[in-house]
Amino acid sequence: MTKNLLRNARGPADILSTLPPGDLWVFAYGSLMWSPGFRYLESTAGLLHGYRRSLCILSLRHRGTRERPGLVLGLERGGSCRGIAFRVSRRAAPGVLAALWRREMGGRSYTPRFAKVALREGSRSRVVRALAFVADLSHPQYARGLEPRAIAALVAQGIGERGTCVEYLHNTLAHMRALGLQDQRLDFVLGAARSLRKHTGTI
Repeated sequence: MTKNLLRNARGPADILSTLPPGDLWVFAYGSLMWSPGFRYLESTAGLLHGYRRSLCILSLRHRGTRERPGLVLGLERGGSCRGIAFRVSRRAAPGVLAALWRREMGGRSYTPRFAKVALREGSRSRVVRALAFVADLSHPQYARGLEPRAIAALVAQGIGERGTCVEYLHNTLAHMRALGLQDQRLDFVLGAARSLRKHTGTI
């Protein structure tokens, strides 16, 4: 029921109405890891099962334009994804959800969803329900089944209001490495995109 409610969410108030008891948890797997844009009480490494990190969302504003779209990360079904879980106080949740809605849901290319995230805290672990933004597979900005070189070409050309796709991917991979994570596919895409930009004289 909650999944359906969030899929049809029309604004942050709809997310707030389905918020689990206690504080708000937000799962970050892309730029939210290194630029959350909100205050939080704590952050910890988290593991989300059932979804994987993927460059699959065409960016027409933040990291690209309609004429020259970029490509940013989304969550696709299958596998698992390690990222960062942020805990936000219940009192601050309305403002944080409003900010996240403006940032992530402007083009409606994501579906907000509360998902189980496993947190590792020293020798202990626990599971929380965290808000995650999942790729909407029915949205026209969802880029299905692109080959790595096609992905690299979109990353190379993407420049928008928040900067370049190359910078976006570099920062994401740097924060993944800080968590002890590697992704050879994304490493290849970043290297290929940098080569394309250098070849065209745009770097």
